[in-house]
Amino acid sequence: MLHGLPPILDSGVRMLILGSFPSPASLAAQRYYGHRQNQFWRLLGALFDEPLGELDYPDRQRCLLRHRVGVWDVYRCCRRQGALDSAIRSPESNDFSRLPVDAPLLQRVCFNGQTAGRLAARFQGLGYETRILPSSSPAHTLAFTSKLERWRAALL
Repeated sequence: MLHGLPPILDSGVRMLILGSFPSPASLAAQRYYGHRQNQFWRLLGALFDEPLGELDYPDRQRCLLRHRVGVWDVYRCCRRQGALDSAIRSPESNDFSRLPVDAPLLQRVCFNGQTAGRLAARFQGLGYETRILPSSSPAHTLAFTSKLERWRAALL
């Protein structure tokens, strides 16, 4: 059984981006979106006009929180061979019941890809706005400029 990463979250977060589960590269590095080809940091860097790709991981985390954005995954643990979401087996969801306490200003939950987006209705039922984003994964072949346009529309 693989176990995910702790959330990037604080009491000032207004928007939470949920992925499905960290890739093997992210788990090995113990950081979100640790695979160099994943476009997550490049997308957010363009949206926030911040050089996220050039920052070390702790500075990336601080930058997200300055912009009131948190990051987590929908799954706490799962079984998976490789990095594809389609290979996820026996997933267990994270405990989101703590969000009202840990992130009391949270208003919007965005899902990085369709697999994570399967939980959108659950968050809508809790009163959050939701958006499903095109995946930042290199496996999702939508052009970067198209991804950026859709992320901008959803996040800003």
